[in-house]
Amino acid sequence: MQDVEHIKPCYPLFRNDDYKETLKNKREQFEENPGADKVRETFEWTTSLEYQELNFKREALTINPAKACQPLGSALCGLGFHKSLVYIHGSQGCVAYFRTYFNRHFKEPIAFIADSMTEDAAVFGGQKNVHEGLANATRLYGAEMIAMSTTCLAEVIGDDLNAFIGNARNEGNLDKDFPVPFAHTPSFVGSHVTGWDNMEEGILRYFTLNEMEGKTVGSNGKINIVPGFETYLGNYRVIKRMLKEMGVDYTFLCDPEEVLDTPADGEFRMYAGGTTIPEIKDAPNAITTFLLQPQTLEKTRKFVEGTWNQEVPKITIPIGVSATDDFLMAVSQATGKEIPLSLATERGRLVDMMTDSHAWLHGKKMAIYGDPDFVYGMVGFMLELGIEPTHIVCNNGSKRWAKSMEKLLASSPYGVNAKTYPGCDLWHLRSLCFTDKPDFLIGNSYGKFIQRDTLHKGKEFEVPLIRIGFPIFDRHHLHRMTTLGYEGAMYILTTLVNAVLERLDDETREMGVTDYNHDLVR
Repeated sequence: MQDVEHIKPCYPLFRNDDYKETLKNKREQFEENPGADKVRETFEWTTSLEYQELNFKREALTINPAKACQPLGSALCGLGFHKSLVYIHGSQGCVAYFRTYFNRHFKEPIAFIADSMTEDAAVFGGQKNVHEGLANATRLYGAEMIAMSTTCLAEVIGDDLNAFIGNARNEGNLDKDFPVPFAHTPSFVGSHVTGWDNMEEGILRYFTLNEMEGKTVGSNGKINIVPGFETYLGNYRVIKRMLKEMGVDYTFLCDPEEVLDTPADGEFRMYAGGTTIPEIKDAPNAITTFLLQPQTLEKTRKFVEGTWNQEVPKITIPIGVSATDDFLMAVSQATGKEIPLSLATERGRLVDMMTDSHAWLHGKKMAIYGDPDFVYGMVGFMLELGIEPTHIVCNNGSKRWAKSMEKLLASSPYGVNAKTYPGCDLWHLRSLCFTDKPDFLIGNSYGKFIQRDTLHKGKEFEVPLIRIGFPIFDRHHLHRMTTLGYEGAMYILTTLVNAVLERLDDETREMGVTDYNHDLVR
């Protein structure tokens, strides 16, 4: 066992004889144990085409869907506003899950509150919880607004946030002027990107719907930026930098960059940065509003176009060369500002990097999974790099997303053999990695189990995971990186090509047998 002089982490601690004996007894005495031969036989069957056909016929079961539920997205959105307290009407367990999800990704303390509905609220409704929760929250936490959303429990019993908040005001549990924008975010519909969109629209609606008198499109000379469900903090910074270099005045309509990256200087910051209420109220006066993840911001788009009367530019997520070009040109067209030499030079450096790495990336086959806009942007950049996408899995991708992906793939000879899988999960992708093996897999941390399963069959079957996406739980500080703009493309390119070279090193390490490939010249 351990002692104070020899502290071990779980690995290699669990390889000690006493732990191995404990685990052996657990298997033999408390688990159904079919035997090693049966386990091997079943594993091999799950790697076959026969199993894949059965796997793709699944209707009533989802396994590792590579998405989260709506309130997770609404919570991230609520964090992006100045002194905004995220309040989730629902059970404590759900909110603890959201907190730990973001804790593990951002490595930061995450301040959400819940009104902790229990069995009695499930029977009689959760209005009492809302009244007590709002009264406590406004007195204890020094917030300037509360962004409220719901979990499954509140939605199943039909709780009405608008009525509950109004009744709380009438009964003195909430000041009549204290802002509480809200969104209904049922976990059993959509995903985290849907929840983000619902909360964003709810906040914009709350502060501007009845305040449109005197608003004039373009009168403040700014543009609005709506980031969507964005978890790379460098992406907020790179968009700001590019706009600053262009001399463009802007408002980020949700900016959690600071609160999710506070310094360790002895001061706890429950709130930091974020979009202010005056900035939200002024947003209808902007020239236009740019949606950086347009495929998952449909509700926000409709509100901006229908209520603010702004014409939303038709762009795609600015990942890679062409999509960043389109974004900057759209900004230039909307504002009349020229694209400066500094950004043109940055673009040239990216193209030079792409040329340097082309020999190693050309023709590499890579599967990818994740959210709709992320996957679309990544695939577009992969095509620019000469990478051949194979299996493109997006559990929360719509039919419209699939059509846009097919159009994108058809635009390049590198995309002709790719297949899109909207609504599919990582267990589907596991089958595909066995029956039609890609060279690499791109996605979040959950893909490591596909890599382990493919390796278990044999080294020649292994599909290495390249970690880009959300969430990244098992690596540190990647959430501070950048994937948007030319700078983000440089990071993605560096990550991809070095994964290829690391794999090459891994396959050419046998002394005197495979280490003949001029290892220092790559």
